[in-house]
Amino acid sequence: MGTLRDLQYALQEKIEELRQRDALIDELELELDQKDELIQKLQNELDKYRSVIKPATQQVHKASVLQEQHRTKRQAISGEPTAFDIHELSHVTLPFYPKSPQSKDLIKEAILDNDFMKNLELSQIQEIVDSMYPVEYGKDSCIIKEGDVGSLVYVMEDGKVEVTKESMKLCTMGPGKVFGELAILYNCTRTATVKTLTNVKLWAIDRQCFQTIMMRTGLIKHAEYMEFLKSVPTFQGLSEEILSKLADVMEEVSFQGVLVEHSGVSAICSHCNVHTSGKDFQVSCPGLTEPF
Repeated sequence: MGTLRDLQYALQEKIEELRQRDALIDELELELDQKDELIQKLQNELDKYRSVIKPATQQVHKASVLQEQHRTKRQAISGEPTAFDIHELSHVTLPFYPKSPQSKDLIKEAILDNDFMKNLELSQIQEIVDSMYPVEYGKDSCIIKEGDVGSLVYVMEDGKVEVTKESMKLCTMGPGKVFGELAILYNCTRTATVKTLTNVKLWAIDRQCFQTIMMRTGLIKHAEYMEFLKSVPTFQGLSEEILSKLADVMEEVSFQGVLVEHSGVSAICSHCNVHTSGKDFQVSCPGLTEPF
């Protein structure tokens, strides 16, 4: 009987061990599902940013060889087919509307707080701020109607609005908020309705002006990068196509009057034209730029 009890006890231990393993597996599967959901969410967000805030500089390479190859580059801001030329865009005069310093700061902060626009370059944001014009609506006015074709994006300076979708309230918004941005980013119909709850004061910019800013600043920046890369001795043997691809992915980080120590990075100094790469380097220069 003692042996039987021992076997029963051992069996119970195994059953309990299996139960604990099953519970652990369930927990791990749940955690895995949550990780998968998070990965999918992050991937969706990444896809949005890639399609919406992709730097306009990335349009330049194929534009530069368009006459030879008759091809078009990927679009940066919206899916609209857009013809552009750096010389034409550089001579475009953008509208300018005077604003108080407080209004300028409010618009800038609103853009930087917007998920779809916060990754714009500061020079682009500044031109957007300068180009926005004032719009006012009275109480109970409809600013945006769901399903309509839109071409304006707004920044709220004063007042309050209500956002609804399919007659269901989504939220209310006050000063310092951007809305209507999908119309100029995706060239889509309005996805929600926005009505005023009070008298409101807004700043607005249209799609054409917005895209002109995106393309012009991007093309000019790309041209500057290309000129700079061509002046670097290390890159002088590279083809135009390779240099253009390098310019597409360059990022600037400036340091003033400091000793820079870095590891595993390639860097170019725009002041003394020194190029260094490798595992470790030290550069002391009044203005080191680390493009990529």
